Amino acid sequence: MFERSEKSLIKLAQRGNKSAWMKLIGQYEKQVYNYALRMVGNRDDALDLMQDIFISVFRNLTTFRGDSQFKTWLYRIAHYRCVEFYRRHKPTLSLDESPPMVDDSNQFCPLTDAEQQSQAKRLTIAMQTLSVNQRVVIELKFFHHFTFEEIATQIGVSSNTVKSRLYAALDKLKHVLEVEYV
Repeated sequence: MFERSEKSLIKLAQRGNKSAWMKLIGQYEKQVYNYALRMVGNRDDALDLMQDIFISVFRNLTTFRGDSQFKTWLYRIAHYRCVEFYRRHKPTLSLDESPPMVDDSNQFCPLTDAEQQSQAKRLTIAMQTLSVNQRVVIELKFFHHFTFEEIATQIGVSSNTVKSRLYAALDKLKHVLEVEYV
């Protein structure tokens, strides 16, 4: 059957079409949840954060002009919601509560699934040691494949600041993950 383009879904949703809005959510729900999960490290908080993000997107949808990609605009809102989350409460993550990461692909290999879940758990725990600014850069660069310039635009800093935060975060992650294996 005919699939509507993202632009037409946005226009329809801006006019109050609930079906178009639900399709937009469906396209980004998994990605936004995974973003929130990696940022806060807790399933319940990630679900709450995802809900806050989509409520904010819904409330501001009429202001989306299409100057950037919808995904870029969505992640800018997600970034601000994460910052607000961290201002409200400092997240803590117990080693026993670390959630498994959700793979964005639909492929499943039973032989490597346990190893991937274990690696994802270690990465989630390690990411919790980063500052929120570093975590956002890692998330947007490696999990969502944004360029340095796109990340800079989304979080309101220079691309050099993005690079600096990325390299500092990678250095810290390397140290945290190396210590785990000693």
